[in-house]
Amino acid sequence: MQNFTTPPQPVTAVLPASRSPHGHAEGVSNDEFRAAMSRLAAGVVLVTALEPPLDPGDPHAPAGEDVGMTATAFLSVSLDPPLVLVSLREGSRMDDLLDEQPLWAVSVLAESQRHIAGRFAMKGRVSDRLLFADIPYTRGIETGAPLVGGALATLECRTEQRVTAGDHTLVIGRVLTASLPSPDGGPLTYFRGRYRQLR
Repeated sequence: MQNFTTPPQPVTAVLPASRSPHGHAEGVSNDEFRAAMSRLAAGVVLVTALEPPLDPGDPHAPAGEDVGMTATAFLSVSLDPPLVLVSLREGSRMDDLLDEQPLWAVSVLAESQRHIAGRFAMKGRVSDRLLFADIPYTRGIETGAPLVGGALATLECRTEQRVTAGDHTLVIGRVLTASLPSPDGGPLTYFRGRYRQLR
């Protein structure tokens, strides 16, 4: 009489998640991610805010300073209520400032304003006071933040929510005012690591 036995079943080992050279579990490398996302064209905006004085009760204390940063991760979120979202690098000056006070503004840059975008995107840059020195702007009536002259659109916002997302903070703001200083110009866009114009 033959003795039939069930052959042993293969053992499936649970392996740790594969990691990229940059330590991401189950995902792409930083370079791969940047390369893929660089193919997504984005509008360019200048996010601004007025830093309050260090000692508001002292009339002789230095006035608050204007702060600005270039952003391409900016989008509308809701019509009712009117909400927008901007992504800020965690720990950046703008992120720290908007964590302390909720008022900020956005200027949607025109194609002729590439120099403004480049200036506020520089690493190791000079003080914001010097960066604003020769840029025409008005102050928002709700936020006091600079609104760039010649921008396609400007919005003043009040933070409604802050969400930590990886190494960035997503700031959702309610739009308090919106205007169209130069509505007929072309937009400044960012594509494949360069500022571009629509053709």
